Amino acid sequence: MEQNEGILAVRRMQEYIDEHISEPMTLSQLSRAAGYSPWHCDRLFKEYLGKAPFEYIRSLRLSKAALVLRDSKTKVIDVAFDFVFDSHEGFTKAFSKEFGLPPKSYSMVSPPIQLFIPYPANDYRHTKTKGVKPMQENKKLMPVFVQIIERPERKVLLKRGIKADEYFAYCEDVGCDIWGMLTSVKEALYEPIGMWLPVSMRKGGSEYVQGVELPLDYSKPVPEGYELTELPPCKMMVFQGPPFKDDDFEEAITDVWELIKTFDPKLYGYEWAENDGPRFQLAPMGYRGYIEARPVRHINN
Repeated sequence: MEQNEGILAVRRMQEYIDEHISEPMTLSQLSRAAGYSPWHCDRLFKEYLGKAPFEYIRSLRLSKAALVLRDSKTKVIDVAFDFVFDSHEGFTKAFSKEFGLPPKSYSMVSPPIQLFIPYPANDYRHTKTKGVKPMQENKKLMPVFVQIIERPERKVLLKRGIKADEYFAYCEDVGCDIWGMLTSVKEALYEPIGMWLPVSMRKGGSEYVQGVELPLDYSKPVPEGYELTELPPCKMMVFQGPPFKDDDFEEAITDVWELIKTFDPKLYGYEWAENDGPRFQLAPMGYRGYIEARPVRHINN
């Protein structure tokens, strides 16, 4: 079997799991979705995702259940049954083992927890390729949408690396599962981001970090290994590339970076202001294009 065929088979299983997460599932059902024998599907799943199918399903159900408890007033027993747990006791035991506190306590306090984020097989977050692909010579750049946004004074919950200056090096520093913790934060102002910190914010740590922006009054306990710090208000120039196929994320990032290299912010009446705040990127998602923002300052005439 070629590698691409294995990847596609695992993705079909992932799609089936996502569509039927609130229903009982069997390995036979997954194998029919993948088009291979149950034994082969089990092996492929472990190879490409690092988890057995039902370990994956259990983690995904618990994380989805946690979000329901965080965002609604649904009873714990109802959430348990909705995600195919046989009893309140069984769900509470599994939830406590996964997240370190019982579901009732979590629904009342909702501290940051390490959610399971299921990425597609061979997704960029788990590839061992470092950096982005070089720009092809004479390639015509695709249109990029540019706008100015305001970021208020705020806090950011982040985890520093050691020497990382980009995503793949950051994964080597701290691992690739930070997004699950950041996604769990109920009070988040925006979605989690990857950030390149200005020198003044690095504190001897890495240039590239991941974090999530929060209101100034956020005061919940900080998870071990994370840090809560304040960010000043700033203006950001946002660049958004065109939609792309998910597997072409490296090329999509490169396209935007190549445009930024030659872009003159004075066209908008601004100048680069690298020290005013972190440059940041959103998770590359093909349907919306690659999005990156860099701090700017209005030019006083």
